[in-house]
Amino acid sequence: MLGGVETRSVSPVFVGRADELAVLTDALTRAAGQEPQALLIGGEAGVGKTRLTEEFLCEAARRGAVVAVGGCVEIGAEGLPFAPFSTALRILHRLLPNELAAAAAGQEGELARILPELAETPRGPHDEESTARLFELTARMLERLAAERTVVLVLEDLHWADTSTRHLLSYLFRALGSGRLVLVATYRADDVHRRHPLRPLLAELDRLRTVQRIELPRFNRAEVRRQLVGILASQPEEDFVESVFARSDGNAFFVEELVASRSSGCLTGLTESLRDLLLVRVEVLPDAAQRVVRIVAEGGSTVEYALLRAVTRLTEDELIEALRSAVGANILLATPDGDGYRFRHSLVREAVSDDLLPGERARVNRRYAEELEADGTLIRAEERVIRLANYWYYANDAVKALPAVLAASVAARRRHAYSEQLRLLERAMDLWEGVPEEIRGELRPADYTDVYPPCGCDPATTPLQHLDLLAEATVSARFGGERERALKLTKTALRLLEDGHDPLRAAWFWTERSRLVASLARGDGWEELAKAQDLVRGLPPSQVHADVLVRAASWGMLHNPGPDNLAAAERAVEYARMIGAEDTELNARITIGTLLTDSGEPERGLAEMYFVKDRAAELGLAMLAGRAHINLTSQLESMGRSREAVELAEQGAALVKKSQLRDSEAWVRGNMAESLYSLGRWDEAATEARRTMSLVSSSAPRASACARLSYLALARGELAEAATQLAAARAHFGPHDGQPQHRLPLFRLTIGVAAGEGRIADVRTEVAKAVDYGFPLGHHRYAWPMLLAAASAEADARGLPAAEAGRREALKALREAARRLAAPVPVWIAHAEYVRAELLRAEAGDTVADWTAVEAAVRPLERPYLLARARHRLVEAQLGSGSDREAAAGLLHEAYATAERLGARRLREDLALLAQRARLPLGPAATAKALPAPDVDPVEALGLTSRERDVLRLVAVGHTNRQIAEELFISPKTASVHVSNILAKLSVAGRGEAAALAHRLRLFAPAHEDPAA
Repeated sequence: MLGGVETRSVSPVFVGRADELAVLTDALTRAAGQEPQALLIGGEAGVGKTRLTEEFLCEAARRGAVVAVGGCVEIGAEGLPFAPFSTALRILHRLLPNELAAAAAGQEGELARILPELAETPRGPHDEESTARLFELTARMLERLAAERTVVLVLEDLHWADTSTRHLLSYLFRALGSGRLVLVATYRADDVHRRHPLRPLLAELDRLRTVQRIELPRFNRAEVRRQLVGILASQPEEDFVESVFARSDGNAFFVEELVASRSSGCLTGLTESLRDLLLVRVEVLPDAAQRVVRIVAEGGSTVEYALLRAVTRLTEDELIEALRSAVGANILLATPDGDGYRFRHSLVREAVSDDLLPGERARVNRRYAEELEADGTLIRAEERVIRLANYWYYANDAVKALPAVLAASVAARRRHAYSEQLRLLERAMDLWEGVPEEIRGELRPADYTDVYPPCGCDPATTPLQHLDLLAEATVSARFGGERERALKLTKTALRLLEDGHDPLRAAWFWTERSRLVASLARGDGWEELAKAQDLVRGLPPSQVHADVLVRAASWGMLHNPGPDNLAAAERAVEYARMIGAEDTELNARITIGTLLTDSGEPERGLAEMYFVKDRAAELGLAMLAGRAHINLTSQLESMGRSREAVELAEQGAALVKKSQLRDSEAWVRGNMAESLYSLGRWDEAATEARRTMSLVSSSAPRASACARLSYLALARGELAEAATQLAAARAHFGPHDGQPQHRLPLFRLTIGVAAGEGRIADVRTEVAKAVDYGFPLGHHRYAWPMLLAAASAEADARGLPAAEAGRREALKALREAARRLAAPVPVWIAHAEYVRAELLRAEAGDTVADWTAVEAAVRPLERPYLLARARHRLVEAQLGSGSDREAAAGLLHEAYATAERLGARRLREDLALLAQRARLPLGPAATAKALPAPDVDPVEALGLTSRERDVLRLVAVGHTNRQIAEELFISPKTASVHVSNILAKLSVAGRGEAAALAHRLRLFAPAHEDPAA
C-alpha cells in the first residue's frame, strides 16, 4: 500500500546507488521479522537522497508495506513542533484509520499533541516528565501499529527539524523494541556545520549499533553519462557529457538543471554562480509565474492553494495559469494531497528567497500574516499560530509579532514542545523593548503564561511583565532539558529584582534556582532555598509562600532531618488550605507523613500518606500519587514490612507507568528492588534495578539502582562487580549530593568491599567517616546494616596482625555508635542484637546463647539472607562449644540451602568449609548422628597440603612471597606457586581474601590464644 509518495525527479532512469538501495531493502526484510530498523541517509543538497528514497518506497509498496512520508518544515529559527511526525501520522491515519485508533486507544488526548486529529489537546499536566511521557506513548503506538504489518516511516530534511522532532527521533531510535517498522530520516550533510543543532544528534546516533547511516557520494563520470542518457533518451555527445560533469561536479540535481536550461535555450545565459544556475529557469517564466514563485518561496516549505490565492490576489484563472507555467518548468509541484504547492527542490526555493529585496521580503510576509489573520481556515488550525508568528516576525512588525509569538509559545507548550516554547519566548523577549508600552499594557498573563502563580493580583486584568516571560522561559528550559539555560534565566530575573520591589516573585525564582543548582550538581540547593524563605517570611499566605515552605520541608527531610521540617510542612498545609491549593496541600502532607514515621509515629505517618495516595489518584494528580507510592514503599521497608512494600510498589509502578512518569516509575521500582532483596528474591531485585537504569537518564535514580546492584554483588561474593557498581553510584550521585539516604548506603558498600578484600584499615577509616557524618533522625535503616558490616569485619579480622593496631578504639567506636542508634521496630532490634554478638565475637567473647538470641530475633522477619548468616554463626558457636551436633547439622543444612538458593557464594562456601571441618553433612540433618566428631586438621579438610598450610599461615599474617621464602627456606618462585595453588583451592581472588578467609574460619589460632581452645 503506497501512501503519500510523490516523485520529484525529472530523471526517468534510477542511476547507481545499488549498494545503498540494497541496505534499505535488507532493512525492509529484517523489519518483516519483527526487528524494527532505523536508518539515516545523508548527502549534500541535490546529490540524490530524495530519488533513492523514492525508489526504496516503491519497493516497499511493492512488498505491501504501508508508507508515510513527513518533511521537516523550514519556518523561522525553529520549525513547527513535530512537523514531520504530524504529517506522517496524518497519512497513516488516512490509510489505516481503525488500526491507528486502536493503537492510540486510551491515550488519544496525549497523542493529540503530535496528531491533533485524534482528540482535543489537553492543557496539562506540564512537568519535566511530560515530554518523555509523550515520546513513550508515541513509540508504543507505532509498535502496536506495526505489529501485524510493515510500516515505513520516512522523515525528510532533518537538517530543518525542530528540537522536539530531533529529541523524539532520538528516543524512537533507542526505544523501539518490536514491530515491523522501518524508520528512515534524511538530512542535508553540507548544511550540518560544526554548530548545527543536528550535529550532536548525528554523533550520538553513530554510537548506536541499531542505527545504520548511509552517506551518498556524488556521481562519477560514468553515472552522469547514464543519467544524461535517461533524461535525453539518447546518447549524448562526449563533449556535452564532459561539460555537464565538470559544471555539476557529479551532483545529480545540477545535472538535471543543466539539461533543463539547455532545453530552454538558456545555456548561453549560464554563469559559474550556483545561484544563477538555479534562478536561470525561473527568470524565463512569465511575469505572473515569477511573482507566484517568489511568493511561494516566502510561504514556507509548502503553501496551501487557498492561502496562495489570497496572498497573490490574482483571479483563480490567472493563478492557475501562473502555477501551470511553474509546474511545467519543474520549479513547483503539487503536494501529494493536492492541497498546495512546494518547490521541486529546496535549493531552488532558497535561491529565489535569497534573491528577494529586503523590503520585498517583509511585504510578502506581511501579506501572508494579514490574510491568515483575516481567515484562519486557509491552513490547518494547528499550524496557524506558529506560521502567523513567523510571518509577522519576518514582516518586521514588532507590535503585531509580539502577541503572535507569545500565542505560538502557548501552542508549543500545549504540545509539550518545550524547546520550541523557549525559542519563541526568547524571541518575544527580544521584541519586548521594540513594542510601545501602551501596547504591552494590553497583554495579559492569563493569555500567555502558566507557571508563575497569581499572588494578590488578577492575571486577567494585570498587564503582562517581562518577568512573566522570564519565569515562563525558565520553566520551559527546565522541562526541555536545558537546565544551564534555565539557570542563566533565573540569574537575569534576580538581577532585575534586586531592588526588592517584588519579594514573592524573587522567592519564586530563588526556589527555581535551588532546584536547578541541585539537579546540575552545583550544590545542594539550600543556600538558594534559604533566600526564598527569607523573602516570604512575614508576608501574607500565597501560593509562592506555600510552595517555598513545602520545598524547604522536603529538602530538610532529605538532607537535614529534624523537628523543624515537620513544622514547616504543617505551615505549608495551613497556607495551602487558606488559598485553596489542594495539590500543594497534598504534597506537603506526604512530607508530613514521612517525617512522622521517621520520628516515631509510624501508624499516623502511614495513614497520612495512604490518604494522599488515594486522594491524588481520585483527583487525577498522577505525579503526587507517584510521590506517595515512592515514600510509602520506602517507609514500609524501613519498618521491616517488605512484603507489603513490594505489593504497593507493584501497584504504584503500574499507576505511574500508565501516566508515563518515568522518573517516578524508576524510584518506585528502585524501592521495590530494595524490598525484594530483603525478602531474598534476588533475581527479581536485580531485574527491577536494571529496569530502573533503563527507564531514566536522571542521575539520582540511576545511582540508587547501581547501589542496589552493588548490594546484590556483595552478597553473592562478586567483589569486583560490587566495586564497579559502587563507583558508578558515586559518579551518578556526584560530589554535591549530601542526602543521608544516599550517603549512608555508600559507606555501607565501601565497608563491604573493603572487608571482602581483607582491608580492615580501610573498613575503620570508612566507619570513622560515617560516624563523623552522623546518623540523622529516621536513618537508622541505613546505619544498622553499616554497623553490622563493620562489626562482622572486625570479628573476621580477629587475630590478624595488621588489625591489632587501633582494634580497641575501633570496637569502642562501633559500640558507642550502636548505643546512640534507635531501634524502633523488630527488624532493627534484631540488627542491634546481631551487632552486639559480632562485637563479642571480635573479642572471642561470644557464646551459643548470644547467637541463639540473634537467630530468634531474625527468624520472624522474612529476611532469609540475614537469617542464614545468623545461623552460620550459631552453628559455629555450637560446634565450638561441643553442643548438640544434630541440632547444629539441621541449622547448617537450612542455612546452606538458603545460600544455595540465593546464590550467596561467599556464605555458601563458608558454610561448606565449616561442614567440611566439622565433618557434618550438608544433606538432611538426620544423618548427622552417625558422624563422629572431627579428628582431622581443619586446614587439611580444605584440601591443602602441609606445605600449603605453612604458606597460608604466613599469608594470613601479611607476609610477601620473599618473606615466605626466607621463613620456609624455599625460593620466591616456589612460594609464588604455592600461593597460586592456595588461591585456587580456596576459590578466592587474592592474598587479602585468602587471609580474610583464614581468619574468618579460625584456621590458625591467634598468638595470644590457646591453640587447643
